[in-house]
Amino acid sequence: MLTRSCWFPLRIVLGFCAVLSGANAADGAYAPQVWINPGIYSRHFDRGTNFREDNLGLGAEVLVAPDHAVMGGSFINSQRARTHYGAYQWRPLHWQPRDINVSAGIILGAFDGYPRYRDGAWFVAPMPVLSIEGKRIGVNLSIIPTLKDRVDGAIAVQVKLRVW
Repeated sequence: MLTRSCWFPLRIVLGFCAVLSGANAADGAYAPQVWINPGIYSRHFDRGTNFREDNLGLGAEVLVAPDHAVMGGSFINSQRARTHYGAYQWRPLHWQPRDINVSAGIILGAFDGYPRYRDGAWFVAPMPVLSIEGKRIGVNLSIIPTLKDRVDGAIAVQVKLRVW
C-alpha cells in the first residue's frame, strides 16, 4: 500500500512522463523504456562512519526520450530511515561504444527521510549522473554531495533491469 508520503514522488514521475511522452508522441521516433531497480548501493567518502551502504528498496525509471528520464521510488537510506524520491534526469551527453548506451547529465530530485536534514522533510537536490545501459541491464552512477551535518557524501550505484 502506498503511504501518503509516497504520492509526492509518484505524482512528479507521472507528471513528467505525461508531459515528455506527449511531446515525443508527435514524431513517433522514440519508444519509451522502463527500468526497475532494487535500491541504491552507496560508498561513503567518510569511511570512519557506520553508515548503511546497501540501501535496499524499489524504484523505477522511465526513459521518455534519449535525453530525458523520470524516476521515483523508495529505499532505506544510509541513516537507516525510509527515503522516498521523485526525480528528473537530463542526460544530454551520449556515447555508444559497441552495443552499450552511455549518457551523462544531471538529476534534479526531491527526497525525504534524512533525519539530520530538515528533520526528514522533503528537499530538492541536484547531482551528476552517468548512465550505462545494455539491452536489459544498466547502472546509474552518481555522486551525492556532502552537506555538512546534514547529508554525508557518497558515490551511489544503482543497478537497473529493463522491463519494457
